[in-house]
Amino acid sequence: MSRNVSTIESTALEAVSTQDLYRELLVRIGEDPNRDGLQRTPERMEKAMAFLTRGYKMNVNEVLHGALFDVDYDEMVIVKDIEFYSMCEHHMLPFFGKAHIAYVPNGKVIGLSKIPRLVDVFSRRLQVQERLTRQIGEAITEAINPQGVAVIMEAAHLCMMMRGVEKQHSSTVTSAMLGVFKTQLQTRNEFLSLVRQNGVL
Repeated sequence: MSRNVSTIESTALEAVSTQDLYRELLVRIGEDPNRDGLQRTPERMEKAMAFLTRGYKMNVNEVLHGALFDVDYDEMVIVKDIEFYSMCEHHMLPFFGKAHIAYVPNGKVIGLSKIPRLVDVFSRRLQVQERLTRQIGEAITEAINPQGVAVIMEAAHLCMMMRGVEKQHSSTVTSAMLGVFKTQLQTRNEFLSLVRQNGVL
């Protein structure tokens, strides 16, 4: 019975356009979607949400395709201060900040421009920062099997700034240390030292 109800609900939902859902949302918060400033808001909301969650339609392999190179290099590669924007899955409010990523190659490297794009694959979804950090590290590990990967993300969360505790100057820092960054203190400290330069962290 529940399966049939679920199917009926799903079919009914498909018959309703996304813009109709946003229009209904405006009504439920007490607005008039027909007033001058809101007439095209459902259309704009649909486009904005599609952009903000475009990571669901992005594929890691496609993003990295053609940008994995064989090299005879085994020193640390760091790309830091990568700006990212994401949406908290609990309140669907933005969180944003910077990512700092390092890896030690094991015969292959990733084209530098692809690393920020990899961040976008996972950040442009409904997320929690802890999972986002781990997903980026694991994706690099799967792509090139390096000796290790380190990811640090620092972000401001509007769900803490605009509601709830309303703390304007707090930030959240998460990290994922894989391979040699987890097992070798010297490698981890080198990464942290380089990331802290120029006032980062």
